[in-house]
Amino acid sequence: MCMLQNGRGPVEPINARSMFDSAATAAKTATVDRPVERRRRLTPAALAVSNQKVGRAYSPIVIAGVVRVIDFAMLGAIGIALYFAYVVPLRGFSWEFLAAIFGVAATAVICFQAADIYQVQLFRGHLRQMTRMISSWAFVFLLFIGASFIVKLGSEISRLWLTAFFLSGIAALVTGRVFLRSLVRSWARQGRLDRRTIIVGADENGEQLVQALKTQDDSDIKVLGVFDDRNDDRAMDTCAGSPKLGKVDDIVELARRTRIDLVLFALPISAETRILEMLKKLWVLPVDIRLSAHTNKLRFRPRSYSYLGEVPTLDVFEAPITDWDLVMKWLFDHVVGFVILVLALPVMGLVALAVKLDSPGPALFRQKRFGFNNERIDVFKFRSMYHHQADPTASKVVTKNDPRVTRVGRFIRKTSLDELPQLFNVVFKSNLSLVGPRPHAVQGKLQSRLFDEAVDGYFARHRVKPGITGWAQINGWRGEVDTDEKIQKRVEFDLYYIENWSVLFDLYILLKTPLALMTKNENAY
Repeated sequence: MCMLQNGRGPVEPINARSMFDSAATAAKTATVDRPVERRRRLTPAALAVSNQKVGRAYSPIVIAGVVRVIDFAMLGAIGIALYFAYVVPLRGFSWEFLAAIFGVAATAVICFQAADIYQVQLFRGHLRQMTRMISSWAFVFLLFIGASFIVKLGSEISRLWLTAFFLSGIAALVTGRVFLRSLVRSWARQGRLDRRTIIVGADENGEQLVQALKTQDDSDIKVLGVFDDRNDDRAMDTCAGSPKLGKVDDIVELARRTRIDLVLFALPISAETRILEMLKKLWVLPVDIRLSAHTNKLRFRPRSYSYLGEVPTLDVFEAPITDWDLVMKWLFDHVVGFVILVLALPVMGLVALAVKLDSPGPALFRQKRFGFNNERIDVFKFRSMYHHQADPTASKVVTKNDPRVTRVGRFIRKTSLDELPQLFNVVFKSNLSLVGPRPHAVQGKLQSRLFDEAVDGYFARHRVKPGITGWAQINGWRGEVDTDEKIQKRVEFDLYYIENWSVLFDLYILLKTPLALMTKNENAY
């Protein structure tokens, strides 16, 4: 397949047939000269874990929240349907009745929460949650009847409607829970509800920790294995049945090949130096990192701990943008991104026509970039270079007055119009966000060094999904990277964005982007 370059990494044309004749030679050369990506070797045990088929994780917090909303909507709909079917034809319409129905539905959700039935572990069960739910629903109606008697509205309420509402509500809730039970069990079999966990420390402490996690009932912790840097007798080959998968350096590579949700240190807090050295390597990962406190003699207040069942832990790093925050960002990207895409289509059509008229070759191409957690993604862009001068390995970045850039290419690169097709990545492929750290080319370099070699903690910017625009870009850190300061500042601003993310922050960056493109484009070539 013919390869192109836009000065920022290897690219692949969307329509190769139209340019095959003029680029065949360059494509063959690019295929031969392409460097092999650096990958760390894993042990056979770690490879076996990485080769397991694993789906995306579903957040228990989001699942429980959605079930609450469904319960409220379902009960409200049942009450309203029965009201319009029976009461309205006899007594006419009354807004007070609708308010009472929604009050009953809201009170039911509150009582279900008080009965502690909004837990994914209970959704897997059957009898236990049913008895709690029916008892709570009966309590809500007793409460409603008592309130109606106190305010002397008992004669205004239809007994037949009330009985039908109660029985229909029970039937709907039970049916819903039976369906939810089968759904949650299916997710559990697929591993979507598991917290895939690795343990650091393959000694007696590690074995005690693994045993404590595995013996807990209804636990969502799935221990994949243990890691330890020691090669002497202190490091066991297995801990309570969990194999040793390698050294701490291997964790980063494993987390890029398969889903890891939690890294749990079994080392004592007294091993401060060792822990700090390991954290410097692992903090770049988009996972939760905790220190187990189950064997520590030093005890803090109970509120200082977070618990994995009965196992106390101390939080060190948390995965950024999770649970409802992730849902909000997804909605922001797809709703706002779709609106921007529709508005930008006329401009994109004109740019595509200008690119085609200016030089032979396709208007669009795909370029390999770093995505979330270092995954390789194809990013859509408008072509801005003569394709016969392609540089698939990004061995030479685009500089000022670069002869490889076309006339139209200079304009669309300066104004970032070449980035508009990335809206397709946001809306349809979901591998980019509207706002986030800019995705760099896989072979992006500062002089002769790859970016991750030039900046300590570079890959920490990949703990979230990359974006079309970002905090670094609107602060002027965009375009050519030819000094240590430029890449260091980008990483610094990206990390600030990750630690301070909010929907309003995304909206602010998005609104500031057009002004930044006009006033801070001196480094964009």
